[in-house]
Formats: sequence, structure tokens, C-alpha cells
Amino acid sequence: MATFLDIHPVDPQPRLVSRVVDTLRDGGLVAYPTDACYALGAQLGNREAKDRIIDIRKLDDRHHFTLVCADFAQLGHFVQLDNAVFRAVKAATPGPFTFILPATPEVPKKLLHPKKKTVGVRIPEHKITQAILAELGEPMLSSTLLLPGEEEPLAMGWEIKERLDNQVDIVIDGDETGNEPTTVIDFSEGYPQVVREGAGDSASIV
Repeated sequence: MATFLDIHPVDPQPRLVSRVVDTLRDGGLVAYPTDACYALGAQLGNREAKDRIIDIRKLDDRHHFTLVCADFAQLGHFVQLDNAVFRAVKAATPGPFTFILPATPEVPKKLLHPKKKTVGVRIPEHKITQAILAELGEPMLSSTLLLPGEEEPLAMGWEIKERLDNQVDIVIDGDETGNEPTTVIDFSEGYPQVVREGAGDSASIV
């Protein structure tokens, strides 16, 4: 059974944040709230947790996993940015956007798109997520908590606990989130292409 943690959405309790981070470092999988919707998170390089995400969401090998980063400096270690893309991404973060960009050698090969060698990255504007990332000290491997055959991602902690109780290790209840995933912008060709319209306003970028 998953552990259910009620974490304050504005002032996250350090003790509970530490418990989440310890679980991530021990190889666990967590369901956590973001500024867009709930997501599944694991430690970067955790192959077993990645496989669990694939199983929960029934993903294929073309799925872009996301590296959720604490800040722009951390993001820059994992993706390549020319000046124009740098300005566009910088202006839109933190916020409910995911950017697909060419990966640096810092990204584990198994997380790359098999043909494009790209990866998704984002910096969320959410107190709980930021607290977890600050203590973890590295990005989280992440994927939107959108279940197979459903049009909207899960948005409430209690529902996630009911539905994924035996498939994740921790469910964080951090108040209700939105029910839209991030807006996904592909910059891998050097210019913005909207892959998915979501919580972020793509008109501010494209």
C-alpha cells in the first residue's frame, strides 16, 4: 500500500519532504502535485521506477520522459540551448511548460528519444515540488499522471491513492491541482513547435 502524505501546499513540512526524498533515493515511485496536474516521479537513473511508470501509463518507446528541474542552471546541465531558445525557455520558466530539447551526455541514454536523442525538461512553479527538488539535489524523472484511455490526468490525492495504491510508494496530497498537463513545446529543430496544448499559454512562446 502507498503511504499517503498530507503536505502543506504553501509551506511544505521539512520532515515530510525528507521522507519523500528518502523514498526516491531508495528507488521508490511517488505521485506528486505540480503547477499543472499530478505527475509520477522517480530518481534520475532509476530503471525499475521508469519501468513502473511505463507499466502504469502503458507507454511506448517514443514517449518523452521529463526531467523536472529545480532551476534554470540545473536544466542547462541536461539540455543544449542556443541563444534564441535560451531566451524563450528562460522567459517561460518556472511554469506549466515542458520543453523538448537535444540532450547533453549528462542524460542517461535510456531516457532519450530513440531517434531524436532529445529529452523533455521543465521547471515547475509549485512549492512542494520545489522543496523536494531542493533536498534531492538533482532532477526527478517524471511523467504526467494520465492513465490509459483517459482524457484528463488525475488531480486529487485521495483518488490517486484509491486507484494506484499498490503501484506507487507515496501519494502526496498537496491540495487539488489543475486537470491539464503541461503545454509541450518542441525546440529540437531550433524553433518552437507546439506538441501539446495544456496548462501553459503557448502564444507567449510560439
